[in-house]
Amino acid sequence: MIDWTALTVFIVFFALVTVLGFIAARWRRGDLNHIHEWGLAGRRFGTVVAWFLIGGDLYTAYTFIAVPGALYGKGAIGFFAVPYTIIAWPLFFIVLPKFWTVAKNRGYVTASDFVRDRFGSSTLALLVAITGILATMPYIALQMVGIEVSVQQIGFNAELALVIAFLILAAYTYYSGLRAPAMIAVVKDAMIYITVIVALIVIPAKIGGFGKIFAAVPASKLTLSPTLYAGYATLALGSALALFLYPHAITGVLSSKSREVIKRNAALLPIYSLLLGLIALFGYMALALPVHLAKGQTGNNAVPALLAAIFPSWFTGFALAAISIGALVPAAVMSIAAANLFTRNIYKEYFRRQCSDKEEANVAKAASLVVKLGALAFIIFLPSATATAINLQLLGGVWIIQTLPPVFLGLYTKWFHRYAMIIGWIGGMVSGTWLAAANAYASVTPVNFFGTKVALMPALVALVVNLVLCVVLTPVFQALKVSQGQDATTEADYAEVEAAGIPAAGD
Repeated sequence: MIDWTALTVFIVFFALVTVLGFIAARWRRGDLNHIHEWGLAGRRFGTVVAWFLIGGDLYTAYTFIAVPGALYGKGAIGFFAVPYTIIAWPLFFIVLPKFWTVAKNRGYVTASDFVRDRFGSSTLALLVAITGILATMPYIALQMVGIEVSVQQIGFNAELALVIAFLILAAYTYYSGLRAPAMIAVVKDAMIYITVIVALIVIPAKIGGFGKIFAAVPASKLTLSPTLYAGYATLALGSALALFLYPHAITGVLSSKSREVIKRNAALLPIYSLLLGLIALFGYMALALPVHLAKGQTGNNAVPALLAAIFPSWFTGFALAAISIGALVPAAVMSIAAANLFTRNIYKEYFRRQCSDKEEANVAKAASLVVKLGALAFIIFLPSATATAINLQLLGGVWIIQTLPPVFLGLYTKWFHRYAMIIGWIGGMVSGTWLAAANAYASVTPVNFFGTKVALMPALVALVVNLVLCVVLTPVFQALKVSQGQDATTEADYAEVEAAGIPAAGD
């Protein structure tokens, strides 16, 4: 049965952000027939807008649906998301300002642009681009799952809602580029903070306080089994290493106007980690109420069902709209980032080297639509991965972390041989995908160490395989005097630069 009050409120706020998405094309107006304007908003964003955009990039349906759903279904293992973001911010502070600097100095739009010049290998750059696109699709699919479970709770047809959301997302992304999710991110964050603050006051009060909430949760879900200690630790570390390799994270960073903006955001963005820890508790609140899910529903439905059970219809509609808009913002950035990779590092590199700026931008716009269709394919053809939404993000992590050697380690050393990294990438991708698929895309997989099985994150195991191959094979290729590849970057490219007088949006 449709909750018409909740649906009306939901539609009103969805309509609001749709209008904002189209208005954004005229915000800090630039020529959207250039990919750096459409895909990076002219690199104009200052501290405030960058904070909302990067936060909107990283705190998504994963935060509101996947993490609480993991606590509801699997217990304390789901808390790995909290230390993972805490580990990620120092890495952000150390690595991303340097990456922004070389990208600014050399006009890079993607990580593959950097890899091609740093290691003199278009093949390695192509593999990084393919990996980025592939890893982005399940992440966008996770956002679609967030929208799906929200509208299911209202009683509206989920399949129809996904089609409508897809069309809206496709339209304003195509029209406005990165400016659209940047503008919407401000509204989205305001709605999410209102929802979280109200929920943290009202829900515990109705249940009887946090003491009763924790008392009602089964002991097996409050603490980790010793067999999961290694899995928990590797989930946190592996996820942190992968986070800023994602194309959408790099796109958010490169849209900033200066490295100082990035450093300030490294100090400010941990506020979102506090928010994540509080939202994770919604999974326990759903257990304590308790929330009874309908047949066929999973932990993904726990938070929408909790909100509907506690709040009046109008606030439920507002909160579910916040979750859905919180999914649309990152989905837009992800599709833009993947489109940038396709256009710059596949289409332009291998099909149309002399394409005009306008053609490059138009191909990127069209590619962003195809990426969204690919994300829908993950929902349709990988039901075992989508049943627990957090597995979609972890599956993407298995792939994107294999780009760490050429992208992030490449910022600090040219020692790795390009062919060693190609073989390392193959080893990491094959082993990681096999481990994930063999265990039904579970968050951790048992690995046999000298007769002892230890549960570990597949992505981190695969990264170790990748790095071992890189380290072992580099001296071999060097000894055989195989060409190392010409480094097109110079030491000066990594030196700090000024923003060249570019005005900062939002400052």
